[in-house]
Amino acid sequence: MESQGLKLCKLLLVLLRPYIEEVLELNFRRARRVLLGMDENDESSLVLPCFLPLLSACAPADSSLVESGMRFMYIINGILEQLTPLGISHFGASILTRVSQLFDKYVDDLIKSFSGISEDDTLAEMKGAVLFRAETDAEQLALLGMAYTIADELLPEAMTKKKGNKVVNGDRSCGATESLSPFVSTTIEYKEWKRQIQHSLDKLKDHFCRQYVLAFIYSRDGKTRLDAQIYLTGAGGDLYGDGDSEAMPSLPFQALFAKLKQLATVAGDVLLGKEKLQKILLARLTETVVMWLSDDQEFWGTIEDDSIALQPLGLQQLFIDMHFTVEIARFAGYPSRTVHQLVSAIIARAIACFSARGIDPQSALPEDEWFVQTAKKSINKLMIITSESESSEIEEDHIFIHNEILSEPDDSSPSSLSTLSVTESFYSAENGDMDNPVYSDAES
Repeated sequence: MESQGLKLCKLLLVLLRPYIEEVLELNFRRARRVLLGMDENDESSLVLPCFLPLLSACAPADSSLVESGMRFMYIINGILEQLTPLGISHFGASILTRVSQLFDKYVDDLIKSFSGISEDDTLAEMKGAVLFRAETDAEQLALLGMAYTIADELLPEAMTKKKGNKVVNGDRSCGATESLSPFVSTTIEYKEWKRQIQHSLDKLKDHFCRQYVLAFIYSRDGKTRLDAQIYLTGAGGDLYGDGDSEAMPSLPFQALFAKLKQLATVAGDVLLGKEKLQKILLARLTETVVMWLSDDQEFWGTIEDDSIALQPLGLQQLFIDMHFTVEIARFAGYPSRTVHQLVSAIIARAIACFSARGIDPQSALPEDEWFVQTAKKSINKLMIITSESESSEIEEDHIFIHNEILSEPDDSSPSSLSTLSVTESFYSAENGDMDNPVYSDAES
């Protein structure tokens, strides 16, 4: 009516608002049914050429995954096409909220594509057909990359184009608030929308990290690899059994290094151009492992059992493993404050356990710097051995990886549990920003 010159007074607009909101809700409910129903005969399976290049770049070898992203963007585009400028001006914030909710439903659908979904009780009741399974590292990383591409680039761009606005400074991600000005009237509304979208991405990322770490921690027969017996019997040992007496991280932590190393190599190919996402994932995976260790009641129940004898060698091995974990993050280019804090808490709790048994860490263990240098030398040694390996396959108990050799650590380098610095990155060794390391947090 306004387009025909009939001005709506505020009172009439207030009276009509519930009915218009109901119409919007019905449209988005239908969109959710189409999205979750995945009806192959539905018109939403049509291709939108403007979205195809970016989505295909995320998963060039997986047409089902690209189809999924295309379907979602087609649905969003169809909703936006029905909106009038005046409708957007009056209900823009409400539309944005519903778009974020629809994206969250789409993320739930992507989560079902991960292998091992049955391990997550919160998703057990999710319904809807699963058109594809992301089982390999490359497939799962491609799925994550596509979700981030939709959230950071395609969604804001689709909304910007609705009003015919140009993207600010050629930035396809439309990061500025002005790029969504038809839908938001304040910066607060825009930030809230971004927060909702980020929450959905975090849910997807955390599920990937959780199932990946659980697959690493637990063997196929259900037994945990991070067993407290490592620190009771001195069973950590040297993974490659070369016979020397040099201290090394325990087997599970050497395997962790190898797993992260191989995943970083795959991520460098699959998530090309998304270095920030690569860092976030690697940091979060490392945090998840340490978080699991800090919270595992069975592990600490064994360590704190008064009937079990503890030896200084066990505490030394735990110290090595924790310093080694911090050095992995430092070496790989994502020194995480969360990892640092969790490791410090684990060390403090272990010291309390051993001290209660009459073991004085100050006299029984080497200086802190010895652990730092041992961790660095261990990384150097593993890089040398794995660079000589002819296999790149990861198996359950034997892991081989490839990459450049880390130079011998500098004796003057600071402690990894005080000031962290980055010298090289196994996820992107040629990145120029590695020269000036900063703490990173997976949630940032």
